[in-house]
Amino acid sequence: MNKIVLAVNGSLMRGFALNENLQSVDARFIRESKTSAIYRMWSIDDHYPAMQRVDQGGQSLEVELWELTPEALIKVLEMEPPGLCLGKVELVDSQWYFGILGESYIVQDRQEITGWGGWRAYKSQQAE
Repeated sequence: MNKIVLAVNGSLMRGFALNENLQSVDARFIRESKTSAIYRMWSIDDHYPAMQRVDQGGQSLEVELWELTPEALIKVLEMEPPGLCLGKVELVDSQWYFGILGESYIVQDRQEITGWGGWRAYKSQQAE
């Protein structure tokens, strides 16, 4: 059966609330990685992040790679919050994978958290 590799950057990652969405479709964790330095990230009311590819001011952000079937991917996308969508994400090794990105409207007037290097680091500092 065909499998897809999905790069996730927020609450779908291990240890966060929506990781159960990946678990429920039998997705398999592959590894942690980082994006190329062409992305920025915003916190959406501290519930989940939205990552976008940018021309300027980007940096490398933490992601996790998960393997799942095309049918499972559709189920996961159906459970994502509005404003998050499927796109292509470039990793530091120059490989491209499907990934979860944020639409432009969702980041307007939101707190940018790019400097933290990812959702996990941002959420860790909030717990301190």
